[in-house]
Amino acid sequence: MDDSEQPDHHEPDASLDAQETADVKDRRAGSSKIVHEVVRLQGEEELGRRVPALCLSGLAAGLAVTLSLLCELFLRSHLPDTDWAPLVYFLGYPVGYLIAIMGRLQLFTESTVTAVLPVATDPTWNNFGRLSRLWLCVLLGNLVGVTLVSALMAGEVIITHEQRMVAIDVLGKLELQHWTRTLTLGIPAGFIMAAIAWVLPNARGSEFWVIFLLTYVIALGGFAHVVTGSSQVTFLWLNGNIGFHDAWVQFTLPALVGNIIGGTGLFAVLAHGQMRSDLAVDE
Repeated sequence: MDDSEQPDHHEPDASLDAQETADVKDRRAGSSKIVHEVVRLQGEEELGRRVPALCLSGLAAGLAVTLSLLCELFLRSHLPDTDWAPLVYFLGYPVGYLIAIMGRLQLFTESTVTAVLPVATDPTWNNFGRLSRLWLCVLLGNLVGVTLVSALMAGEVIITHEQRMVAIDVLGKLELQHWTRTLTLGIPAGFIMAAIAWVLPNARGSEFWVIFLLTYVIALGGFAHVVTGSSQVTFLWLNGNIGFHDAWVQFTLPALVGNIIGGTGLFAVLAHGQMRSDLAVDE
């Protein structure tokens, strides 16, 4: 049989009618090249936003993410001190992420990783500068947001005295890791958050469950996310349980580095490399 007569296995079967063929193509998940282009365009949009918009969106995301801590504490206050209790109160962990991500707020490691793809596609000094501006504005906004809510919690403005005692009891049992351990625990957290950004274009109505399940894994694994983790250590710092150095140097900085490695170094670069390989094969 001539090569031109060989069936194209990348296309639906020729026996299907036009409507069935359209249904197959509509239900088929997008290829890595399509997903890459969707994420890249999202990244270009993020890189083009103005500084005030980035800062305000980052601040809103920081405020929203602290709901993860609050929901965990509210659930924990109604549960006995048993081995299975974390499986239940960790269900509150994804709440802040759901609000931030589905609300298209600027959350470090989720929205910021999409901006890496335009830079990887066109690595110019101008794009590196735009990426640095985006990361700085979003990270500062996120940390200011979580610090503000942690201060309100420590001052018993938005929680009761009993709830603050529960928070101190629960968070006080968390052993601060050595900074190298925090860094390594930050790598899978950054990878998972980047995976959310990569999977969502193909989620098609299942965005809630994608975000919920993947962020629940972060809580179960005890991985270190720079924003949500900072809300915990900042609360302990403002209550006098730990020092400034422990909160910001031993946790926040290593978690930040780990998230960047996992989210950009391992995921965005590898995903971009996969797309480039696919294009080379097509050519």
